[in-house]
Amino acid sequence: MDKIREQFRNPWVAAAVGFVIGLIIGLVVLGWGLWPVQWKDAAPAHLREDAKVDYLCMAVQAFSKDQRADLAAMRWKELGSTAADVLIGINSGNCSASQADLLAFQTAVKTPITAVQTSPTAGGAVLPATTPGAVQPTMAAAGEKTSKNSPVLLIVSCLLVLIIGGALAYIFFFRKRRGTEGTPVARAQEVSRAAERTDFEAEGQDQPVAQFMTTYMAGDDLYDDSFSIDSASGEFLGECGVGISETIGVGDPKKVTAFEVWLFDKNDIQTITKVLMSTHAFNDPAISQRLASKGEPVLVEPGAKVLLETATLQLEARVVDMGYGTGALPNESHFDRLTLELAVWPKTKA
Repeated sequence: MDKIREQFRNPWVAAAVGFVIGLIIGLVVLGWGLWPVQWKDAAPAHLREDAKVDYLCMAVQAFSKDQRADLAAMRWKELGSTAADVLIGINSGNCSASQADLLAFQTAVKTPITAVQTSPTAGGAVLPATTPGAVQPTMAAAGEKTSKNSPVLLIVSCLLVLIIGGALAYIFFFRKRRGTEGTPVARAQEVSRAAERTDFEAEGQDQPVAQFMTTYMAGDDLYDDSFSIDSASGEFLGECGVGISETIGVGDPKKVTAFEVWLFDKNDIQTITKVLMSTHAFNDPAISQRLASKGEPVLVEPGAKVLLETATLQLEARVVDMGYGTGALPNESHFDRLTLELAVWPKTKA
């Protein structure tokens, strides 16, 4: 889980995952599940082969009844380039039409239509015969109805995506940091605001491009602070943060025995991590060896400074305040509080 969380700190990974999730919601959930595409009024050329044979067979039978060469030619052309192959299927005995009807149909469709013909209706009125490519009124009405429904479906789809996205953002980003007065999160925020920041210029150093204060309080089981590193002009340089790396014992709240401080550089291929360990964890070979896979182990002491370097960034994490919890667990094994100051500088080119 920690490795997955570390990967998500990379904005490119987060963007890729967000794209895949959006694709799944848009294509699979909305496109295939809730509002699948419904084909209608498709041309006969798009039918299955057996359906094309049935279609042409009915066209032959209709021509034998009404002798409408214009309609026969139109229905023939609707099959496109596959018409000749479909006719072979009919000649193979897959149609109940007689050979005489087939021959007459073939003769009719090979005769060019030079004028618009008319035909009497049952009521005696004369209507223009349908020519190839003409749009039937019923099809136009159906298309108009579909066109009117499209904006409604689009608006509903957008609202659904916004609701789902908002819910996910609330669950993953806001709910865990939604502290109310008196909670560990709220008290940690107050401590961070009140903590005095280092005046690096007074110490003869350059002013950092970014400077953050973060505090953990026992009971904040979802502690995981991250910060964006931007240049003075607003250019994104990377990210840094602190999160829980290891706990000890059982029960709630969690007893944190180690934290991990990390630095991501947009110009580097990897995220640098160091593990800040309690005295007990640092001196316990089993714990120390297990956490070594996450990053270089560092013993947390008051005023200690931890340096992380990437290709173009340098981060100094300073222990501003710390305290161990008490209880049945070994002494100095889990933290009651920890305040860190994170200062970031761009590395000077050699």
